[in-house]
Amino acid sequence: MINPNIFREYDIRGVVADDLPTAVVVQLGKGIGTYMRGKGAKRITLGRDGRLSSERIQHDLQDGLLATGLEITDVGMCPTPVLYFSIQHLGVDGGIMITGSHNPPEFNGIKMTLGKTSIFGPMIQEIRERIDAQAFAVSASRAPVQTYEVLDPYVTWLSRNLKLDRAVRVGMDSGNGVGGLVAPQIFRAIGATVYDIFTEVDGRFPNHHPDPTVERNLTALKQLVAEKGLEVGVGFDGDADRLGVIDQHGTPIWGDQLMVLFARSILRHHPGAAIIADVKSSDNFFADVQRHGGRPIMWKTGHALIKSKLWEESAVLAGEMSGHFFFNDRYFGFDDGIYSACRLAEIVSQLDKPLHEELADLPRTYSTPEIRVDCPDDVKFGLVEKVKSTFKRKGHETFDLDGVRVRFSDGWGLVRASNTQPTLVLRFEANSEAGLQQIDHDIRDVLANEGGFTFDEKSGGH
Repeated sequence: MINPNIFREYDIRGVVADDLPTAVVVQLGKGIGTYMRGKGAKRITLGRDGRLSSERIQHDLQDGLLATGLEITDVGMCPTPVLYFSIQHLGVDGGIMITGSHNPPEFNGIKMTLGKTSIFGPMIQEIRERIDAQAFAVSASRAPVQTYEVLDPYVTWLSRNLKLDRAVRVGMDSGNGVGGLVAPQIFRAIGATVYDIFTEVDGRFPNHHPDPTVERNLTALKQLVAEKGLEVGVGFDGDADRLGVIDQHGTPIWGDQLMVLFARSILRHHPGAAIIADVKSSDNFFADVQRHGGRPIMWKTGHALIKSKLWEESAVLAGEMSGHFFFNDRYFGFDDGIYSACRLAEIVSQLDKPLHEELADLPRTYSTPEIRVDCPDDVKFGLVEKVKSTFKRKGHETFDLDGVRVRFSDGWGLVRASNTQPTLVLRFEANSEAGLQQIDHDIRDVLANEGGFTFDEKSGGH
């Protein structure tokens, strides 16, 4: 029996010991291979991150994929964006990455791509249905697995296509993820002075949880930047498709603030271009893009959804609060934390002032980080609907593209159901501290009194 909950919105993922034994992974390979063959794919690349279970899962998955007749090129241990790069570089039809991304060590998963497009949502459910029905493509022969060392071409491409105007002093925390295989080398090649920590790949993540968009995971990076007097600090998650950043004072520069920096730089060369950010992003971002001559688009949260919207709108840039950034300007349009960090270093090298001062002209706002509270899957969507209907009844403007974003006189509040976890996601922004507290109070009050949701100090809510 396969746990149906491993078929997530953007990937297939579960606890290795419970959900991903060999027999299950082979079945997953047959289902994925059948789906990809049905979409015309013949040749794919296959890579893995540095988790302790990834090599075994890759071997088992490969067994199932080969049974369907796919031709596989094994690109070995690498960051997820390097797997994406291999698809472009080798001209194959798609790619599969074994990675648990930013999740704890006991998790692992499978990300899939056909051409430029992620396999997600209904496509993943179609794979599940094929497995349930045991309706697999069967090949009379298996092509031998090819191997290709893709790290060097990736390093060479980035090193040749990025350049600093001066040597920027950078602190780098790879978090014991696979970004450490290439990121320090690339930064030094483009002219940065790099002080790097936790570059050794260790799937146990002994130093901190591998998600640099959560501030408590930036403690060591903050110490490094302070001790060495560096200009900027960058951190990567376990598979290096997410980027976290701090300025010279150790203050996090959140995803929507980084998008402001990226957008301003790009719009100088592409006036009028479309730029996309997710529903969790600040009003400041959308207003700033418009002020600098761009066309801002708010879209659904989720790297696969954002990437699809990028192609649909022919946008030059897209990004989200979770640290995924997609450059369709001078790059291939997939999310790459390492490339994004290099683009940030380019911007810093061109500034005549510290990085934090470049954002000083944004209107002052007061905001929460992303607040994640535990909430059962069978409850969370109903709570979002309750928030939307309650505030509409009270005369508030509501935007329900992804969850509900409620407009208040002094700002906005977002309530959305996570697509990947039994979690409610909240974020609030206002023009004053008092306004922020009021929005926070009003939304929590509706969740508690209208929705029957109970917040607690330890888990956030239930």
